[in-house]
Amino acid sequence: MNGTQSKPEARHGDILRMEGITKIYHNGFVANNRVDFSVRYGEIHALAGENGAGKSTLMKILFGEEVPQEGRILYQGEEVRISSPLAAIEMGIGMVHQHFMLVPSLTVAENIVLGMEPQRFGLLDIKKAATMTRQVAEKYGLPIDPYARVEDLSVGLKQRVEMLKVLIRGAQVLILDEPTAVLTPQETVDIFRELQTLRDMGHTIIFITHKLSEIKQICDRITIIRDGQTIAVRDVEGISEQEISKLMVGRDVSLDIQKRKAEAGEVILRLEDASYYDVAGRQLLKDISLVIKGGEILGIAGIEGNGQNELAELICGMRSLKQGRIEINGTSVQGKSIRDIREMGVSTVSQDRMTYGVAVEADITSNIMSNRYYKKAYNKGPFLDGKKMRAESARLVSEYSIKCDGIETPVKMLSGGNMQKVVVAREFSSEPSLIVANQPTRGIDVGAAELVRNRLIRLRDDGAAVLLISADLMEVLSLSDRLVVFYNGAITAYFESLDGLTPEETGEYMLGLKQMELRQIRGDILEQQTH
Repeated sequence: MNGTQSKPEARHGDILRMEGITKIYHNGFVANNRVDFSVRYGEIHALAGENGAGKSTLMKILFGEEVPQEGRILYQGEEVRISSPLAAIEMGIGMVHQHFMLVPSLTVAENIVLGMEPQRFGLLDIKKAATMTRQVAEKYGLPIDPYARVEDLSVGLKQRVEMLKVLIRGAQVLILDEPTAVLTPQETVDIFRELQTLRDMGHTIIFITHKLSEIKQICDRITIIRDGQTIAVRDVEGISEQEISKLMVGRDVSLDIQKRKAEAGEVILRLEDASYYDVAGRQLLKDISLVIKGGEILGIAGIEGNGQNELAELICGMRSLKQGRIEINGTSVQGKSIRDIREMGVSTVSQDRMTYGVAVEADITSNIMSNRYYKKAYNKGPFLDGKKMRAESARLVSEYSIKCDGIETPVKMLSGGNMQKVVVAREFSSEPSLIVANQPTRGIDVGAAELVRNRLIRLRDDGAAVLLISADLMEVLSLSDRLVVFYNGAITAYFESLDGLTPEETGEYMLGLKQMELRQIRGDILEQQTH
C-alpha cells in the first residue's frame, strides 16, 4: 500500500485504527494492555498520558519500531503489518522525533533527500535535490533555503526540515513527539500555523505533548492512556485542562505554582566574566557574570544551544573554565574535580539524563546511592552498608513516586519520566546548597512535573540556591524569582522582578530581536552581591 495514493472515497471516518494492542516486554512489564486508538482523516489528535503509561510504546508499534504480541492495525481501511520504520514510511506514516534526526554538517536539501538522493553521473545531484526541496517546501507553505547548513538553522527551522523530510516521502499521518519542547512562543505560533495548514490539506497529525494548554489550543480530539490502557477519548472542545490532567494521573493535579516571596540569604554562586571556547575555538559563552543567593531561584531562559548547557557543565566541573571565575560559597571551582564540587554542596540535574544522569544498566539503588555510597553513613568499617542503602533507596522511591517493580529494577526498564525521578530523588535528597537544574521537567508528565517543581520551591524555601535552566518558558517564568535571558552565548536581558513580564516579550530577547545594554545588565546583576 502506498501512502501517497489518496482514497477520495475514504476521506471520512478513520484513516487509522489500532485495536486490542498488547505489548509485554521480556521482564514481564505490560506496556500496552489491549489498547484501542484511532484517528480520523484530517484531524490533529492528541495522545496524552503519564510517563510509563504506554503512549511511546504504542507509537513505536505504529512506526514499526516494536512488534505487539496481540492486536491489529488498520490503515486506510485495510489491515496492515508494519514491520519497520521503512515500511511505515512507505505506507504513508511518518514520525518527527523530539530529538532531531538531522546531520548538522549537511545542507537542508542533503538532509531532506537522504536515502532517496537524486544522482548525476553516480554522484548526488545537489541542484535536483535543491529543486525537490523547494517544491515540497512551496507545496506545504514551509519556506526554507535548500543550501543552508542545518547547523546554522534555528531550532524552529530544524524542526521544519524534519517535517519536510517526512512530507517529501508521502506521509499522510504524521506523529509529532513533543514538537514544541524547545521552541520559543513565536516559533510555537509558527508550527501551530503549519500544522493547521497540513490538517486543512487533509493530513492527519498525532500530537504527543505534556503541555495541556497546547492540546486545548491546537487539537481536535484527545486519547488518554493510563497504566497501559485507554482511559478516555474526548473532543478537546468539551474537556478542561484540569480534567485532562486528572484522567492522566488518576488524581487532581495543581496546574498553578504556589510559592511565597523569596527570602534571599548569602551569595552561594558567583560568576564573573566566565567565558568558554570549544575545541574549534568558537566562543560559546561570552563574559557571563551571575550571582545567586541562598533562598532564591535564578532562571535562565533561552533557545537551546545558546550557551546554557555549557554554563551548567562549567559550574558542575564537567567542563574546564579557562577564562573568568566561578565561586561556590566563596571558593573557586578552578582545578576542582566533579566530586570536589559536589562536596562543596552542589547537586545537578543534567539535561542529558541518559548520558550523565543515570547508569542505565545499574539498578535503582545503585543509581540513587552513586553520589553518597562512599560516605561514612553508608559504610560499616571497610564494607558498604547494603541494608542502609536499600532502605534509603526504598524511602526515596516511595517519596518521589517512582513507578518500578522494586529497587533492584534496572533503570533501563523505567520510563523516561521515572528515570528523571531517580535523578531528582538522588540530587534533591543530598542536602545541597546549590542546585543546578538543567531541563528538570523535560519529557515528563504533569504529575511528575508538579512534584519536581514543588521540590525545587521547597529546597529554595529551605535556603538552597537554585539555578533553573528550562526550555519550558512558562515553567521558568512561574518558578523564577529573578531571570536572565541567553542569546548567542551572552546575557541579553536581566529581570530582577518578573511581575508583568510576558512570554512574548521574553521570546523577543531569546530570538535576539531585543537586547538590553550589556553594561547595565552586568551592573544590575553584580549589585545583588551587596543587597
